Amino acid sequence: MTGLREIICSTQGAIDLQINGALGIPFNDLNDDRAAKLPEICRFLYQQGLDGFLPTLVTASIEQFHRSLFFLAKAIAHQKQNPDPHEAKILGVHLEGPFLHPDKRGAHPQQHLLPLNLDTLRQVLGDYTDIIKLVTLAPELDPSGETIQYLRDRQIIVSLGHSTANAEQTRMAIAQGATMVTHAFNAMPSLHHRDVGLLGEAILSDRVWCGLIADGIHVSPETIKLLYRMKKQIFLVSDALAPLGLPDGTYPWDDRQITIQNGTARLPDGTLSGTTLPLINAVNNLIEWGICEPENAIKLAIEAPRLAMNLEIDQDAPQRLTWCSYSFSCPAPPHFKSVRTSWGCEVN
Repeated sequence: MTGLREIICSTQGAIDLQINGALGIPFNDLNDDRAAKLPEICRFLYQQGLDGFLPTLVTASIEQFHRSLFFLAKAIAHQKQNPDPHEAKILGVHLEGPFLHPDKRGAHPQQHLLPLNLDTLRQVLGDYTDIIKLVTLAPELDPSGETIQYLRDRQIIVSLGHSTANAEQTRMAIAQGATMVTHAFNAMPSLHHRDVGLLGEAILSDRVWCGLIADGIHVSPETIKLLYRMKKQIFLVSDALAPLGLPDGTYPWDDRQITIQNGTARLPDGTLSGTTLPLINAVNNLIEWGICEPENAIKLAIEAPRLAMNLEIDQDAPQRLTWCSYSFSCPAPPHFKSVRTSWGCEVN
């Protein structure tokens, strides 16, 4: 058997806008001991190819939100004062909840879901408005749209998700300032030929970016191919949970447990709750499934998240990821040979 390595391109690191934890540490349940491991997590994520990420806090009590936000604010301030070139940068915080529709809550605990109005929104944001960069919410919970306007006035990006919103409600939310959809297809109505719904309106709008979990379980490869053909503004997310970096098994998750099998996380009742697959693996999946050309798949993890967050793309940033194809040729009698190609990313 012979092998051939071909370099596709070199890029700066990736950006993950939805990651719930790593190395056994859940971002939405931090305390002194767990927060002390944030620098280790940042170094681990850097080694996995990330330049930056948004720690994502899933639905919990307001007290738990504020405790985690306190420690994340300290970690962000420490990174700014003591920059480490070998750490993934904490770009801010993504609140995925608690303003979600109960019927589309997925793995989010129902007892901590809250009505969406200015009073509850201010309570949840607390004194941490400056570090919260992204909020996922169900727009139908606030027909007035004043909460979307409140967030946008504070430069917080609004993403629609865990929602039952129909097309009209979604159009209103987009007009009010929503510019993202959280994990497209998951925790929202399916596309329907009489009502395109939340996702259909997002696909039709050039203002809206769609986050996508490309593990092959949350969304099938065929459906991803359809989305890619219909929509230009797509970015990849890992939706990785605290066991990222740990082997498959059963782990605590708030007061419940999740089981990780082949990188997919489920609650005991089978509800999907996330992954433990690194973001870079999602790029490889798109290439392996023939969704798009390698250069375009790579952009969905490198350039697209930056554009979706209005982050400056530094053309002079270190090109520390080397994307390669590996071709293996195996003799196979009687008169032909088998060629297999795989894809990978080398982190420098």
